[in-house]
Amino acid sequence: MKSIKILAVGKVTREYKSDINHYLKQLNNTVIVEINEENDKEKEGMLLLNQIKEKDYVITLEIGGVTMDSVEFSKKIMLLYSSNEIVFVIGGSDGLSLNVKQRSNLEISLSKLTFPHQMARLVLVEQLYRSFMINKNHPYHK
Repeated sequence: MKSIKILAVGKVTREYKSDINHYLKQLNNTVIVEINEENDKEKEGMLLLNQIKEKDYVITLEIGGVTMDSVEFSKKIMLLYSSNEIVFVIGGSDGLSLNVKQRSNLEISLSKLTFPHQMARLVLVEQLYRSFMINKNHPYHK
């Protein structure tokens, strides 16, 4: 069975944890792996890369990445999900190291606005849930 892994630097607070877990419970194929935030961005990058397999399709969340609406995002995820293990990477407050960026197959931006990393996790898991609902023609996406 294909899966989606979210690599995220740092921990989330209680305020975000329950909402994130709400969507993760419904996305039984998705897990979040927390990476400790490091003072050295290159060391942090190596910790992230150690969680990525050679065949994984890596999507990094970056300010300069492509933006999509929910339907476009859903189509892209469903296409990838049919034949790939997908790994999303959310960097720490200093961003992603060059070696993580180079490993990326696709760079996306959740918005032109800047969000706290905890909020980016919540937005990402909600959009993943929405993607699967769009694919099933479920009324969740209005």
